[in-house]
Amino acid sequence: MDAATIRRTALVAALILGYLPLAASVAAAQDGGGGSGEPGTGGGPPPPTLGTREGADVGRERMWPAPTAQDWARPCLITFQRTWDDALAVARETRKPILVCINMDGEIASEHYAGIRYRQPEVAALYEPYVCVIASVYRHTPRDHDDAGGRILCPRFGSVTCGEHIALEPIIFEKYLDGRRIAPRHIMVELDESEVYDVYYANDTASVFDAIREGTAQRNVETRTIVRGDRPVTERVGSRHVADREAVEQAYRGGDEALRRRLLDAAQASADAAPIDLLRLAVFGFDTELSRAARRALAATDAPQAADLIAEALRVPMESAEREALIAALERMGSSSRKAWWLAVVNRGLDSSSGTLDVAGWSQALEASAEDGAGGGATYGGGTGKPPEVSAAWLALEAQQRRREAACAADPSNATAYVELAETSLEMARKARPTFEDSPRLARVFERHNYDLAARSAARAAELGSRDWRVDGVPALVAYYAGDTETAYARAAPAVAALPPGEPSWTAMAVLTVFAESRFKSIMAAVKERKKWPAAWLTDLDAAYTVLLQHPQGTAEQVAWHYDTLEWLRARRRAARVLDKGLARFPNSSVLHKRLRDRILRRDGIDALEPAYAALLAAPDHARDLAWFAGYASMVAADYHRRSGNAEAARDAYGRAVPLLDRAIERNPASRGSADRLAAFALAGRARTAYQLGDIDAAIDDVLASLARDRDAAGSRDGVGVTPVETAQIILSKLRVDERLDDAARVEQALGALPPEYLLPDRP
Repeated sequence: MDAATIRRTALVAALILGYLPLAASVAAAQDGGGGSGEPGTGGGPPPPTLGTREGADVGRERMWPAPTAQDWARPCLITFQRTWDDALAVARETRKPILVCINMDGEIASEHYAGIRYRQPEVAALYEPYVCVIASVYRHTPRDHDDAGGRILCPRFGSVTCGEHIALEPIIFEKYLDGRRIAPRHIMVELDESEVYDVYYANDTASVFDAIREGTAQRNVETRTIVRGDRPVTERVGSRHVADREAVEQAYRGGDEALRRRLLDAAQASADAAPIDLLRLAVFGFDTELSRAARRALAATDAPQAADLIAEALRVPMESAEREALIAALERMGSSSRKAWWLAVVNRGLDSSSGTLDVAGWSQALEASAEDGAGGGATYGGGTGKPPEVSAAWLALEAQQRRREAACAADPSNATAYVELAETSLEMARKARPTFEDSPRLARVFERHNYDLAARSAARAAELGSRDWRVDGVPALVAYYAGDTETAYARAAPAVAALPPGEPSWTAMAVLTVFAESRFKSIMAAVKERKKWPAAWLTDLDAAYTVLLQHPQGTAEQVAWHYDTLEWLRARRRAARVLDKGLARFPNSSVLHKRLRDRILRRDGIDALEPAYAALLAAPDHARDLAWFAGYASMVAADYHRRSGNAEAARDAYGRAVPLLDRAIERNPASRGSADRLAAFALAGRARTAYQLGDIDAAIDDVLASLARDRDAAGSRDGVGVTPVETAQIILSKLRVDERLDDAARVEQALGALPPEYLLPDRP
């Protein structure tokens, strides 16, 4: 059977039987909990997606049985290579073809493969004639390496880290997926990287296994058996095969100092194979001499794949000469690697001082202003606080504008009067829409008039010789609101250079934001075009956001953007300080708590997330909505445990989430809507894990409680990609098989009370 026939047969059968797997989404929720808005703001997850029709769900569940907790506890027996380059090298060495496996969390057939089939010896034997790789966009453990540099393997796929199977997905998408992200999927690739077959939408595992079996049977290529275990371990350092990489790393961890030095010497001599994880063990190990030797090896390499580890190594305390050698290595790699050059610029830029902004002067001035109780500028539109009564504020602005127009008429040579008129007119322009929200036409008239007056007044002040920063600042903002970002960015730079430290107005905050955005966009454009960019851009960006973090008109969103930019640039130590200061100022910010969760997970792992929030809750003066965020954190931890197959840990974490969310409602009744929604997901998640653990009675109680707590959550997908309705359907199927008709009737009644659209199947 040729590849085209396999694809046609599988697709037609799937269409007839109605068992089409779901299309995978790269935007899958990695944070768990089914989404949320900030407590009490009326925000929340997207509208409910459609669930699964009872008949179809029961049929699919029987076709693709869901793995139990016992299934997930078994090891994955398929050996996956770590990277695409490794797989190609191994394939060409052994002359075996590559088998690309694509999987997604929550999709019923993918769950069946990952939790059952990939853990069966007979299936592993079927995959043995291939060099296998796995692609999945979902993260199942938050960290890829522990504090000592050791690898943390993905609990779902075994031989790779989550970062590795996530990094593989865009490579496979570009090469073979024809713009369609579908899972499960199996693609055979020959040694020249050409595709042989692509099997998806199969109605059963037999169709897939037949294709896998026939794919190697029809090859006329003699494979090579490479004996690995009898080689000296130092000779295996240069191999790309995952078995050799694991053996070398194990030998390093268990070896004496002499063996470790020989392994590092071999690593330095095997730069093309880039044994990055071996060098990582040495860089983050406790032996300072071996760590220094590993850094020397990194400094000597030209392999672009070492760039990330060099960036991590730069966070370790070291002598300035070593640091300079590592940055020089990044710069040297930069001739062939955009990322390496970029990381070099980042490390140069963050060590410098801005020539545009005096950060220390701003800090001193703003601290003094805060002590004096000085404010300045309107809070409305700056993203902080609630606006005053709009009509009174507008009338006051109109009166102020008339006074300033009169001052200009009385003394046409008074540059300061024109500057003040420009700023007042700008403020009126940006407040026109909220003031006249019931009359958009009138709002547009006021906007156009006042933006024009602001620009003309600033231009007149410039003609009169004014050097006030607003002469450039006001036109920059007028241009920005008009969509002319090129002019806005050009005018913002001299305005920021002339800003007096401590200027507390909204206009100053806005100009700083536009300036920071201009530097960010310049960096982005240079990266996209693969051009070099000056480190001063990053220095200016960091300085502007550092000032905004202290500015009285600053916002949590600005902190988040600063943090994300530093994370994107791999400046994680600086990013951590920014986030801590941001949370101290905005303790109830959803966007900042999202980043706090991510940081804890990446740095300390799943088990650290709930204790970190428990410690925050122990403070007597903790933030109003901290219990809500703690409940959400428990759900994130539960989702990670569930994705990794640890049903017991997931069940317990879901159970801890519910009382925290109840506590959040007591502290802030406005959070009831979002808290009830999250609690419904937590109860459904606990029901799912109880079902996996064989506790059907607990599963019934929890799923019924979930549907009763927030029925609008019933058709929405949680952080693992499963709806409460789907969990109820699986439980119902089990009750029918066991002939527990009374309990089945209770679940049926709860499902029958839901809107019919929540029970419809997903659309492929």
